[in-house]
Amino acid sequence: MRIAEISSPELRPLQRETEANNRSLSHIEAIVKQLETLTADKPPPETTTYDLRQCVTQLSQLAPFANSLKLQIWKLSYRLWNACVDISNTTAIRSSSATTESQAELRHIAADLLSIAGEVAGVPSPAIKSASFYHKTGLIWHNLRKFDLAAKCFERATDLVSKLDINSIVDAGERKLLLDLNLARSRTAWEIRDPSLSVALLNRSKSFLFGSCEHYADLAKQFMAFGKRALLNSGADANREALKLMNEALETCEKGFDTARTREEKVEIRGLRWKTLRFIAAIHLQKEEYESVIKCVKVLRDSNDGGDEHPSLSVLAMKAWLGLGRHGEAERELRGMVIDRGIPEGVWVSAVEAYFAAAGTAGAETAKGVFLGLLGRCHVSAGAAVRVAHRVAGGGGEGGRVRAKVVAELVSDERVVALFAGQDTAKDRVAMHAVLWNCGADNFQIKDYETSAELFEKSMLYIAHDTENRILRAKGYRVLCLCHLGLLQLDRAQEYINEAGKLEPNVVCAFLKFKIYLQKNDHQGAIDQIEAMTTCLDFQPDFLSLSAHEAVACHALPVAVASLSSMLNFYASGKSMPTAEVTVVRTLLTVLSQEPGNEQQVIKFLKHAHTRASEIGPDFFFGKEDAGRRERNWFATTSWNYGTKTGQDKNYELSAEFLKLASDFYALVEGSDDENNVMVCKSLVLSVSSMIALEFERKTPMSETEVKQALHLLDRAGQMLKSNMARSSVNNDQSNTIEPELFFIYTFCAYDIQGRLNDPGSQFLNVRNFASSKACKPHHLLQIGLSASQAPRLNHEVASFALNECLSSFLSSPVPDYPNVALVMRKLISMASVYKGDTDDDLVYGMYRQAYRIMVGLKEDEYPIEEGKWLAMTAWNRAAVPVKLGQIEAGKKWMTVGLDIAKHVPGMEAYKACMEEVLGNLNKEP
Repeated sequence: MRIAEISSPELRPLQRETEANNRSLSHIEAIVKQLETLTADKPPPETTTYDLRQCVTQLSQLAPFANSLKLQIWKLSYRLWNACVDISNTTAIRSSSATTESQAELRHIAADLLSIAGEVAGVPSPAIKSASFYHKTGLIWHNLRKFDLAAKCFERATDLVSKLDINSIVDAGERKLLLDLNLARSRTAWEIRDPSLSVALLNRSKSFLFGSCEHYADLAKQFMAFGKRALLNSGADANREALKLMNEALETCEKGFDTARTREEKVEIRGLRWKTLRFIAAIHLQKEEYESVIKCVKVLRDSNDGGDEHPSLSVLAMKAWLGLGRHGEAERELRGMVIDRGIPEGVWVSAVEAYFAAAGTAGAETAKGVFLGLLGRCHVSAGAAVRVAHRVAGGGGEGGRVRAKVVAELVSDERVVALFAGQDTAKDRVAMHAVLWNCGADNFQIKDYETSAELFEKSMLYIAHDTENRILRAKGYRVLCLCHLGLLQLDRAQEYINEAGKLEPNVVCAFLKFKIYLQKNDHQGAIDQIEAMTTCLDFQPDFLSLSAHEAVACHALPVAVASLSSMLNFYASGKSMPTAEVTVVRTLLTVLSQEPGNEQQVIKFLKHAHTRASEIGPDFFFGKEDAGRRERNWFATTSWNYGTKTGQDKNYELSAEFLKLASDFYALVEGSDDENNVMVCKSLVLSVSSMIALEFERKTPMSETEVKQALHLLDRAGQMLKSNMARSSVNNDQSNTIEPELFFIYTFCAYDIQGRLNDPGSQFLNVRNFASSKACKPHHLLQIGLSASQAPRLNHEVASFALNECLSSFLSSPVPDYPNVALVMRKLISMASVYKGDTDDDLVYGMYRQAYRIMVGLKEDEYPIEEGKWLAMTAWNRAAVPVKLGQIEAGKKWMTVGLDIAKHVPGMEAYKACMEEVLGNLNKEP
């Protein structure tokens, strides 16, 4: 029979429990063995931690255990812990976060195994050992920032040791564990943002010092660490909390110093005390409690054991004196650093920066002196020189020029320049150049060209003379050229730009040379530079536009014209341009219009505009919609204004061309067609008028080509006149009716041009049409009649028609113009006498009788006396030939009309008596 079968029922649960324990322990042991055999190339299985945790959970449900079983559990725990240590050592080089967490979890399981087993007979201080496992595991979780697990471990360890009698613990290691456990728990509480608990744990740690200087030092360090962490936060509360913690650290240090036994312990705790005092001074400085800072520094320096010589004390004291406004004491502290060779570079550079920041411009010279003094006493790096230069030069505002001067003096010192020699300082050299360049640029912006020139010049000291820095050196020369241009030091500006051109010839150099020539009023030199700019490889049309603006600002109009003209050459090639072509032409014409005598160039560019508009289309050249309409109207108006002006100046050749262009531009204007047609018509007619006037001025006849051109222009104008007049008569709209003077000028010019073509019929037709129009006035017909009655455009038919129509108009007026009536009568009689002669004596006689009838009833002197005398005398004299020929009756007819006229002419009384006597004698003869 098997043992199980003969066992009593009471023993069966115990047997089952034992079997479960054995199974769990066997499983744990198997896993531990597996972990013990692992190597660096063979990590533990991912399920190891889970399986162990399951076993531990099952095992915890079966507690309490027999002592032998407890001992077995302890052994397994230690084996598991040691296996974790071995694995950690072999994988430390390439461990990842996941691996480290797995190790922490295994250690946590090992600690839990000890906790489950509890106290074991034969094992000294089991609670301390178990707490140690939890403490070490908690530190690992803390480092992994798993603060909840870390706190759990620390709290479990605290529970284990809380049951012990502290006074009974005499082992130094165990005592140290108690303190370390509280400090670790305090750090974790701080990380989970529970500062109250953290500080409370630190205060509780005071119970675990056991009179050990080392323990006091550790606690003081922790107070100090929390104080520094508190300083990271801003605000008065953070400073107050930091100061409280630092004071706790200081008090702990002072108590710890009393417990120190060895020299090393005293040195350590004294150093910690001094460090704490420096932090307290820094906190007071941050709180602007400057008196407290000075007290702390004095305590540190006046210590009985030699005093603290930390470099930061001079900085703290200097800043405190500056805060109190005592710049003399602050300067002494700063200059004291020069004597102390042990002060690190970063410390005195920071001090120089702080002193200058507080003292401002007044401290610039001191900062420079301190820096140069340090050069002779200790090693100064190029980076320190950059920091000092940046601090002194930095910031604008009042005193900027003084600071810039100090910086220039500092960086030009041979000792400072020597710091930047060699390849190792290449980055610092670039940084120093940037500091000086930026400072120079700031002064350039406020137009302090003298200071900026000095800084840019000093920045050249920090550019290496090699091929790689050619472009940077050229840039420096160019900006120096700009500075001296601003100072009107043109020769120096030219020297710098010539140097820049040697290093990097480009369009910017050419443009700056252009500016120099402009300033020197060397217009030809400036124009030559415009040509040079266009040949540069990096040329952009923007430079021509900029050159034109510069030239206009300098009132160098020929240079502006040359620049804009050169710019126009690029449009025909189809190159993308920054400005519309029409804008360039308009600007060019505006510039030309500012000085007299540029009419030839104006007409040249007006023709260019018209040609380009014809080539690419008006919409592409002038633009579309309102903008395009304004541009067209501007060009048309400009042409018209120049045409009328040159006409008034009797420059008829240019006037004709301007007006012809005006007609072409007005024809392109969209919008009010009637108004534009009127302007087109005006321009055409006046253009022909100028051509005719030019002929009279030159006294040379028009060429055949010119005559044909004039005729073409008049044909266009005539069509518009007819269209306008027809529209006005139909719509009864007089708003855009052709002006009477324009119709007259058209008729007069058409008569002149048609006469050159020997077309009298067309001449008569034009004059007759004009005479029948509403635009016709008597004086217009008089002028046409007088012109037609004499060479070189003699036309008797037109002259007679015009003068007769004119006479009728004068006589039909309510207030007749008798001087002109007399002029017309004389002209008609003279023409009839020349062309009719004796063949039509009655016609001439009728004219005299008509003149007599006009004079009858007029007031004295109303009809011109001289004209009346001329009529009376010429009529009387016409009787001479018929009388000599014996034609007495014909003679009497002329004598009678002469006498009748003389009766109405004042001043002819003597002539009249003689005439009556001669005529009476003639009547007495048979």
